[in-house]
Amino acid sequence: MKNIMFVILLTISFLTYGNEYSYIFGWTHLQDSNLKIPRGGTTTGPAVTLDTEPSSSWKLLQDPNLSKFEKDRLAILAMKGKYRAYFDFMETMGFEGNYQPKKPYQSWATEFVEVVDEEKNFISLQHIIVMYFKQEDGSISDPVVMKHWRQDWKYEDSVIDTYAGDETWIKNKIPWGEKKGSWSQSAYQVDDTPRYQSYGKWVHYENYSSWTSKETWRPLPRREFSIRDDYDVLIGYNIQTITPTGWVHEQNNKKVVLNKNQKVLAKEIGIARYERIKEFNWQAGKDYWKKTHIFWRAVRNAWNIKLNNAKHFKLIQEVDEAILFTKLFMMADKYAQGEEEVIKDIQIVVEKHSIKLK
Repeated sequence: MKNIMFVILLTISFLTYGNEYSYIFGWTHLQDSNLKIPRGGTTTGPAVTLDTEPSSSWKLLQDPNLSKFEKDRLAILAMKGKYRAYFDFMETMGFEGNYQPKKPYQSWATEFVEVVDEEKNFISLQHIIVMYFKQEDGSISDPVVMKHWRQDWKYEDSVIDTYAGDETWIKNKIPWGEKKGSWSQSAYQVDDTPRYQSYGKWVHYENYSSWTSKETWRPLPRREFSIRDDYDVLIGYNIQTITPTGWVHEQNNKKVVLNKNQKVLAKEIGIARYERIKEFNWQAGKDYWKKTHIFWRAVRNAWNIKLNNAKHFKLIQEVDEAILFTKLFMMADKYAQGEEEVIKDIQIVVEKHSIKLK
């Protein structure tokens, strides 16, 4: 149950700042005190120790003798590690009369990233969150662990599942001229259901490696879907850049209403900054993943079969008043406790919560 409740905690967590703000990026002309305190919550974690030494992957990336393909793979693998992450999002402009920007959003996490599958042309990275919270009496909580999102990378992919709104994904072929030399990135939710897929190319300079996506459609993010109903999809671009001590995920998004002409409500920018840390106790997360990785591999395989056999695919989040991710997380907990037979029910859950439209 701790794992399930953490999804709620994550959506209300951000690093607490002081009460006084003297600067609001992009909105310095507005006298709006609501913008000065970000939305998100008030939780904080214990101090962490940054690992300021360049990572081994970063050093390998600087080798001028590597091929472009070898550098691409190293850049993806460089995202493996142990991190403090900050997530910042802010609307930058609006297109409605009397538009007023919504509160910026901030949250934080400590998480490690594991390679769960690696082939020559395919790499899968699983994020596992391990967080400790400062409590009112000054003590530090027990660790809260949750399997977080996953990112799969495939070289010269032929087909991607494009989000179309209304929890529906449609298969689209990648033109050969754009496919050559590209990598697709597929992002999956905590329950291994699809979130978005896109493709793009890595670029490498002497001390810089970065990947930029094509325009990408995605569902409302968790930070918004429970409080916003005035738009339907995010449409934007992703940039993932490797740094000496971590990596940064940038977003440039449009918040779009899916009417006849696809009305754009507002634009936002986002930055997820992953900084490597050391001397942190990850054991609870390692133990959880050791006990459940076989279960979650079976979940991944079940969703992959469903997606691969459908041109159009619709996800159903709630069935019989049971939400999909809570159901799978409870099953994973049972599996970790020795109830291995629950793995047989994965296919039943997948079938209940999805529809093959074509």
